[in-house]
This record gives sequence, structure tokens and C-alpha cells, in this order.
Amino acid sequence: MQTELLQKLDAGAFDDTLRTLYGTADRARARRIAEAFAERFPDCADRAALFSAPGRTEIGGNHTDHQHGRVLCGSVDLDMLACAAPNGLREIRVWSEGYGGVQVALDDLAPRAEERDSTAALVRGVAAGVSALGHSVSGVDVYVHSNVIAGSGLSSSAAFEVLIGTILNRFFCRGALDSIAIAKISQMAERDYYGKPCGLMDQMGSAVGGAVAIDFADPENPVVERLSYDFTASGHALCIIDTGSSHDDLTEDYAAVAREMSDVAKLFGKQFLREVPEELFRAEIAAVRAQCGDRAALRARHFYSENRRAALEADALREGDFQRFLALVNESGLSSVCDLENIWSPAHPARQAVSLALSIGRELLGGKGAIRVHGGGFAGTVQAFVPETLLEPFRAGIESVFGEGKCHVLFIRPLGGCEIV
Repeated sequence: MQTELLQKLDAGAFDDTLRTLYGTADRARARRIAEAFAERFPDCADRAALFSAPGRTEIGGNHTDHQHGRVLCGSVDLDMLACAAPNGLREIRVWSEGYGGVQVALDDLAPRAEERDSTAALVRGVAAGVSALGHSVSGVDVYVHSNVIAGSGLSSSAAFEVLIGTILNRFFCRGALDSIAIAKISQMAERDYYGKPCGLMDQMGSAVGGAVAIDFADPENPVVERLSYDFTASGHALCIIDTGSSHDDLTEDYAAVAREMSDVAKLFGKQFLREVPEELFRAEIAAVRAQCGDRAALRARHFYSENRRAALEADALREGDFQRFLALVNESGLSSVCDLENIWSPAHPARQAVSLALSIGRELLGGKGAIRVHGGGFAGTVQAFVPETLLEPFRAGIESVFGEGKCHVLFIRPLGGCEIV
């Protein structure tokens, strides 16, 4: 079926946006998804549009958001790409390539216990969030393809939530929702419908686009600033190293980080470390050790230094000082190793793939660029900013240990969740 959307694609109507999103105007993936949509949902193919929501990378602020701290994140060129159209029904039908389909009736948008941990829960939650803002949500058909790497810390769940929010905003809100509203709706869907406690960084990184500085001092009204720095002009490539290590059995390790930081805050009569002045913490660090333990004291030290560092990284990008930015990224990585201690799990001392990747990567960089743990830590991925002159030997060295295709070269794209126009 040669739809109007396919005709526009073939005529190059979307080339500029494709180039902005992916660095190339290659139409093949978009065309394939539009064709697949027309085959699966032929009744509304003539009303279809293309949408994209990116994965996100945490650049600075490792484990600061849950203590109401500052973060720096960025959207990447790996994304959820979808073709979608209103279907005239009272249900949202989503087909995810490689995963199958879900159907969500819109007559009752309350959370359902049987849907927790499911795609249907995210769809229902986003629809409920949009409806709660006074918009009349009707049925829509969606065909989705994702190339966001599973288990990479690039947050495919946030990308999916933002994608659905962007689609509903286009068809049923006339674009009235801004990126921050879509991010908040997405977080609510993941927290209250899917059942996963989460901060707002992932959804903000996907919805806003580019490099984004966020201050969560008031988590209900975070201060969000999109930075205009062009990473493609830095002479460095962004690499995400997939160590192939498993996140299984690490729930307690992740929970302990937030719990121990909060234990320190409670010692001062507060709930979050952001509420405790750093000078007060430093003056009473002996008492912190006695009451909460040395690791909690170290993790609190990490919070304070990392919270400052996230702001300084944003300053360096505003001023175009990429060398200063790289130095701060390296400091962040060192703080995660020495103070936060989220590089390997003490319950699994033989599993230290992240430590190995950091050691090998640092050697390959030879004092240039920057490298740090990426995301929650303990397993998973490492982030590196690699000088373009070293990219091929760096990638070859990493993949000789962790396997072919394990060093992913990405870039920070300037657009968040969007319709491709």
C-alpha cells in the first residue's frame, strides 16, 4: 500500500529531521516501519505519522537524583521509532516489533494489579495521565521498532513511555503538552501503573532532548535547562560499553545506595541528603561513621561532591570548555569507584566486569578523554568519551575482551520525543 506517508518519505520530505535525529537521512528504517504499520493496521494507514523517542545517557549525577540532587543527562541517537494513527475506537493497540502486541481499552484507566510489570500498564498509565490533564484520549494504533540496547542503562522504558505520550499529545491534545509534562506523565505511569519506583531523570532525558541539566531540589517542580552544546563538534565520540554482566540478584545493592544515603540524612532529622547542609555533615562525620557506618559516610561524601560536579559539568558545557568537562567526568568516575562503591557487588566478588572495562578503557585512552561507570552500576555498562583519533583502537581493544559489537558509538541528539516532520 503506497500511503501518503510513504510518498512523502520517498520524496525526501523528512530528510532534514532524520539527519538531525540519526546523523544521516537514511530512510530505510522509517520506510520499513511505515510499510509494516500499513500492513498491520490498513484501516488507518492513510492517517499515519512517524514518531521518535530517544534513549538517554546519564552524563553526570551518579545516584544523586533519589536524594533530590542535580543531574546531567542527554538523549542519544538510539530510539523507539513508531508509526501511529487514530483508529476511531476506544482502545490503544500497540505492536512492538520482536515483542508482540497489547490492547488497552480506554473505558477504565485505573491501575490494574494484573498488568503490573507489563507494557499494557505503561500504555494505560500514560493515557490516564493525559486524560487527567483534561484531554479526551481516544483510540490509536501504533507500530514500534526499538534499537535502544537492552540492559544498557539507556532506559528503553522511559523512551517507550515518552513515545506514547508524544503520540497522544499529537493526536488528542493538539500539542498542548510540553516535554516536561510528558516526562512527568511517563514517570507516573512507570511508578504507579508499572510498579517500578523511579526518579524523573530518565523520562526528562528522553522527552526534552539534547544535553539536559536538571535540579531536583523540588522534585515536583524540577528546574530543567536544555544546554545548547554541540557534542559532535567536540572531537570526541560517546561510547557505551556493554560488559555483558547481569543485573540479576543486584536489587539489594541498588536499594542499599539510596537507603544508606537516607540513613545519613535521617541522622540530621531530614529525609534526603539535599536537605542537609554539607558543612554540617562534614562537621559531624565521626558521628555519621558511628551511627551509619563507614560506607554510608563515603556514599554521602559522594553525593555532595557529585551534586556539585553535575552543576560544574553543565557550566563547562555552557562555556564551551570541553576539556574541563572531560576532567569532571573523570572525577565523577573516580568518586563512583572510591566513595559510592557501585562498581561491583560484594555479594558477587568474582563478577567485576565493570571494573575490568574501566581498567582496560583507561589504559586504552592513555590519559585522554574520559571514562566512568554508567547508570546504576554494579553490572551493565561503562561510558567513555573517546578522542576520534583513538576511536578505532579503543573499540578494537574493548571488543577483544568483551566481544564484537559491545562498544556502541552514539551521539547526543538535539531532539527528544517528537513527531518526524
